[in-house]
Amino acid sequence: MTDFTGLIIQKAEILLPNGNLFLGDVLIKQGRIVEIASSIDSNDVNTILDASGLTLLPGVIDPQVHFREPGFEYKEDLFSASCACARGGVTSFLEMPNTKPLTSNQLALDDKLARAASKSLVNYGFFIGATGENLEEINNAGPVCGIKIFMGSMHGPLLVSQEDKLEEIFANGSRLIAVHAEDQARIDRRREQYMNSSADVSMHSIIQDEIAALNATKLAIELSTKYQRRLHILHMSTGIEAQYLREHKQPWITAEATPQHLLLSTDSYKNLGSLAQMNPPLRSDNNQQILWQALLDGVIDMIATDHAPHTLEEKAQPYPKSPSGMPGVETSLALMLTQANLGRCTINQVARWMSTNVAKGYSIENKGLIAPGYDADLILVDLKHYHPVLREELKTKCGWSPFEGRNLTGWTVYTIVGGNLVYEKGKLHEQVRGKALKFS
Repeated sequence: MTDFTGLIIQKAEILLPNGNLFLGDVLIKQGRIVEIASSIDSNDVNTILDASGLTLLPGVIDPQVHFREPGFEYKEDLFSASCACARGGVTSFLEMPNTKPLTSNQLALDDKLARAASKSLVNYGFFIGATGENLEEINNAGPVCGIKIFMGSMHGPLLVSQEDKLEEIFANGSRLIAVHAEDQARIDRRREQYMNSSADVSMHSIIQDEIAALNATKLAIELSTKYQRRLHILHMSTGIEAQYLREHKQPWITAEATPQHLLLSTDSYKNLGSLAQMNPPLRSDNNQQILWQALLDGVIDMIATDHAPHTLEEKAQPYPKSPSGMPGVETSLALMLTQANLGRCTINQVARWMSTNVAKGYSIENKGLIAPGYDADLILVDLKHYHPVLREELKTKCGWSPFEGRNLTGWTVYTIVGGNLVYEKGKLHEQVRGKALKFS
């Protein structure tokens, strides 16, 4: 169902830019929102979508995913991941550079863009990875959404933990820098201290502790402040980081949290084992509460999934051989809208954290709001019914979720990308293709 001459969404509860919900129609032509009104004449369009009982939100923009292609397609690939995105209401994604080969130069970036153009059902953008030796490439290759720095929890060329190399990157160039903030030297010391033959996966949160996260976050904020360099802190996991950010945040610094750090805790190891293992690790309930408050106060700006799938066979290996990471693009929106339904936040806040603020923070053109002139990347969700997370319904190639069995509301019923219906009541329109995002 592509190449509409026109589409009208009728009788939807529409989330307007001012945060109000408005019952009415939306007219879409040539991939853009043309009009929003209580009623729109449907004579000049060829598709009418009855959205009675559904809520229209801007499509989710997931600012941190690992879709594994090229090099690790047995875990996930751009097609399977984009199918999962469409089912979860994610209309655009920003993908990380730790593929094989690494996305650390123009050649590798061009390859990813070509792969996505041929495979992805939703819109796409890519980070370029810093190695500490590729300053020219990270500042000139494009188009990219930003530079990714792994300050910790990484092996090989993408690990940039030396302060002099970090300072060189912050001091040269103007692109957004996104950091995985963990202190690798502290992690190495604690691994030697705590690892033994009886260590289980719960030790992961002790070895990669809260101080390891704070040390790296402080250093990144200090360098960003020194050079007034645009900084984004990925998957913030601790209360002490959130408090430090609250006290030292500059206008050019943003941060994100993940649903798993907001809704899972170290107690989750008991039931999930290594399925709960990720970097940075899960934290205590107290850390969760502080992260939530920082999110509600605007100290943390965005929600990302850090979608990082591994096979069940890989996850079943004994710790520390079990890899860190979990899938998330299919469940993130429903998880957050369920929290809104429980009164922990509002629908408008969820849309801002998962769409509006991402578009603003990454300077993505014409995305993140439902307003005339904006791209028609839209989702219709059902906030009136609950449905559990079921393994057999997942589209991600890895085939599992840490949230299996959770009863959630706000599941996506329709996903529209560039005016094209890509997901419809459980059915994927696999011929639809998204576009490369533009970063102003």
